[in-house]
Amino acid sequence: MKFTVDQIATMIQGAVEGDGTQHITGFDKIEEGKSGSISFLSNPKYESYLYDTEATAVIVAADLDLKSPVKSTLIRVKEPYVAFTILLQKYQEMTAKRETGIQVTAHVAGGINVGKDLFVGHLAFIDANSSIGNYTSIYNHVSIGKNVQIGDNCIIYPGVVIYNDTVIGNNVIIHANAVIGADGFGHAPQADGTYKAIPQLGNVVIEDDVSIGANATIDRATMGSTLIRKGVKLDNLVQIAHNVEIGANTAIAAQTGISGSTKIGENCLIGGQVGIAGHISIAPKTIITGQSGVTKSIKTPGQTMGGFPATNNVDNLKRSALIRQLPELFEKINKIK
Repeated sequence: MKFTVDQIATMIQGAVEGDGTQHITGFDKIEEGKSGSISFLSNPKYESYLYDTEATAVIVAADLDLKSPVKSTLIRVKEPYVAFTILLQKYQEMTAKRETGIQVTAHVAGGINVGKDLFVGHLAFIDANSSIGNYTSIYNHVSIGKNVQIGDNCIIYPGVVIYNDTVIGNNVIIHANAVIGADGFGHAPQADGTYKAIPQLGNVVIEDDVSIGANATIDRATMGSTLIRKGVKLDNLVQIAHNVEIGANTAIAAQTGISGSTKIGENCLIGGQVGIAGHISIAPKTIITGQSGVTKSIKTPGQTMGGFPATNNVDNLKRSALIRQLPELFEKINKIK
């Protein structure tokens, strides 16, 4: 990478404040910035680093008021985090060299519909009657079952397992060792105390522009489909149970588990280690803070919920503050006794 600050500002539609002729050769966090690197500032907690960083350029908000002089050239934009992301994406596009072709140790069964410039890595397995779109990359040790449909420009990283009948749209990224389409957790209790597995006859449907983290699991539906709508982002180690529906552009952080037949609206943000009960619904634009437990439907859009059981987060914070005071209150009660 070697661009001038002016060239980078043009890429991200920013305004240069300082010497735009300086060359940028790499990226750094603002606290670790050095000569030749570019960084960004979006979180106010890191503003103090702006005045000391050695980074040649820093992307900042257009309305940021400087409290002290800075050594770096600034690129002012509307949203620094978004602008820096765009810059990283453009750099990746310019430097990435995508492989094509099917490796000799891969197995591709008969009856496969294959698009242009497909890549299939070593020891990958694609079963019969599946369809793979254009410019899709399937890396080493991926296992794809029968009747699977995968769209264009997808990336399936090593060790992913995709069960029969799964449907995957365009521009989907599935990270290593994720499992898509395993049986849902359906077991009917019997009179003798044992359990009998309920056949899981449905599938998983993943729409366009979805990202699925490493070791995430999405179970097939008992009947019908488990649905992951367009633009959903799932972190590592997320568990989605059978017949769940995740609305468009919802983001879910690591170690969250969603029980069967729950419907989550669009544009929700769900923190890490959240547990969500089955057969409930969550309204669009809901925010659920980390380690919360959701046991009932959330019907009003746009709320921030937290705690266990999850309630309006203002009430949750008040409750947490009172709990922290319990030792002192207990001591006062003992004195009164």
